Amino acid sequence: MPIPPVLRSLVRSTPTVAPIANRAVVSITGSQAAEFLNGMTAGTVPRQSGNHFYSAFLHAQGRVIHDIFIWAHTTPAGRPGFLIEYDARPSEAPPLLPLLKRFVLRSKVKLQDVTEEYDVWAAWGSEKEKAWETERQWEFARSGVIEPVWDKDGEWPWGSAPGVMRDRRAVGMGHRLLVRKGDRPQEASTHDVVPADEYHLHRVLHGVPEGSDDIPPMQAFPIDSNMDIMGGLDFRKGCYVGQELTVRTYHTGQLRKRLLPVVFHGPDQSLSTLEKPLEQSPPIPPQSDIRPHAIQSDEAGAPRPRPRGTGKLLSSVRGVGLALLRLEQVEAVEQGRAKFIAANVQGQEYGVTPYWPDWWPQQPEQSE
Repeated sequence: MPIPPVLRSLVRSTPTVAPIANRAVVSITGSQAAEFLNGMTAGTVPRQSGNHFYSAFLHAQGRVIHDIFIWAHTTPAGRPGFLIEYDARPSEAPPLLPLLKRFVLRSKVKLQDVTEEYDVWAAWGSEKEKAWETERQWEFARSGVIEPVWDKDGEWPWGSAPGVMRDRRAVGMGHRLLVRKGDRPQEASTHDVVPADEYHLHRVLHGVPEGSDDIPPMQAFPIDSNMDIMGGLDFRKGCYVGQELTVRTYHTGQLRKRLLPVVFHGPDQSLSTLEKPLEQSPPIPPQSDIRPHAIQSDEAGAPRPRPRGTGKLLSSVRGVGLALLRLEQVEAVEQGRAKFIAANVQGQEYGVTPYWPDWWPQQPEQSE
């Protein structure tokens, strides 16, 4: 289902630009910078220099260390390099710069923290985005993995303009902008300038996770976190850290969880009876359990077995959030056989209803 009507008032209808908080940047240069990155990231470094992309660093067991944006960059000396943008907040992940340096060995690369040189912004809602945000094509694997299929003869999907990245993680996300520290992007003169929380809300409404709250380092698997759908994984490239489990899941696994946007409401309400979103997100901490409750008996009148397992709330803002949920339980909720409940630290309960963003890939019906 698309964004529920009750949430339409939260969607900004005018061109908007917002700063993105808590971002760090590492510079990587040198004659082997592209080769080094290609052996570290779960995506493929573009062959043509100057192209930006989105990916992740994984640890050896296939869990996410950092979700990253990699910006093509030209040094003052005119040599090609990269800027790695990631979440700077303290987490279970090891510090990125020392982590990367451990893998340099004899590679001809230079790593440097340049966080104090750059700010990151997001812009969305402009008419010019419609020129490149064409209808998506998808490839569906039997395991449940879904990949975007980009036009090989067309423009690079993530863009190549200096300091401007097309955010292709989901339809409608807009652009990502990299500017010098303290500067405002050019869009600030033509767009509504809003606080960073508005970008968080924009992401959540579109079902797009980002950073350590939504993709918990050392815990989250990239496919569960929708990084396949968002174009951050390459299942056909050569060896990289964390490849074995990721590729095995693609070929022989069965996906059982997905990260979805959710709406909070009273425990006895539903989306159809909710008149407006909650003014503020319930005070439910990240990583809180979202418990399924059976609400329908079987045909014989006996109560159904209690659903096994729980979901996890990740981040929330203004009555909506992102949650990692078991697909079988989502289906039960959609069919009216169950409902999700979460509680705050005082024990007050809230209903939690997931929805599928309107950009979510739909598998074509197969003819018999």
